[in-house]
Amino acid sequence: MQWWVDTSDPLAVAARVRAGYAAMFSDAQPLFVPQVFGWAIDAFSGRHPDYLPIDTRYHDLEHTLQGTLCYASMLHGRAMAGAEPVLPRGIYELGLIAILLHDTGYLKDRQDTLGTGAKYTRTHVHRSCQFAERLLTVKGLGPTEITAVQNMIRCTGMGTNVTAIPFGSEEERIAGYALGTADLLGQMAAGDYVDKLPILYEEFAESAAFNGGEGAPFRNADDLMQRTPAFWQHYVLPKVEGDFKGLYRYLASIENGRNVYLDRIENNLTRLRRRYPIAA
Repeated sequence: MQWWVDTSDPLAVAARVRAGYAAMFSDAQPLFVPQVFGWAIDAFSGRHPDYLPIDTRYHDLEHTLQGTLCYASMLHGRAMAGAEPVLPRGIYELGLIAILLHDTGYLKDRQDTLGTGAKYTRTHVHRSCQFAERLLTVKGLGPTEITAVQNMIRCTGMGTNVTAIPFGSEEERIAGYALGTADLLGQMAAGDYVDKLPILYEEFAESAAFNGGEGAPFRNADDLMQRTPAFWQHYVLPKVEGDFKGLYRYLASIENGRNVYLDRIENNLTRLRRRYPIAA
């Protein structure tokens, strides 16, 4: 199965995820994947009664789909490799819900008309957990399931001590670590990642302005782009290899030993190093 699909197309991503889910679980529920994709699409499209459509240009629906495809690919590869412990269907499903909702914290409520959701960058993980609780309660999930989804979402927080997250089981932890890995690799492997970095800078700048100038990590877009190869080398790689236990290696299991994500990330980093030689 060739996993890479156009992540600007929600239907293509849903179809690929659904195929992998069915291959992994003999008791896969035929309507589960389209149902939970529908929840996320409705939220980002403004069809939730309490929230406006997403207006961040980097952390948009496609960003979520990039992470979702990577999450599903990674755990399918892990299953193909026969890794232990085997992930139960229910845990995989909660992880899929979590990755689809992990950036709903950028959504603004319908009375919030100032700026974009980027102003919530510093608090978006907490806000995503709140959104997930509200939505999933309405959808009929129980408190234990909702807590598991929130634990997994917390794996995407920059600087989060993931060993302190109170996972309910080792299987839940694995799904959370897969989600955290997918959030990082999915975006950095995107074909337009380099081109969208100035937009990411704008989100950081709006967040800093909203917070009184605090927490501005970059001087300008060029500064962010110049420092991205170091971000990969000194933050992302240690994070996915150490904190997240090297789960990214299972991405190679689905492409005949080739890790397409790492290849694409290296291509993006090469573009940046050529443009900013000092970053090499």
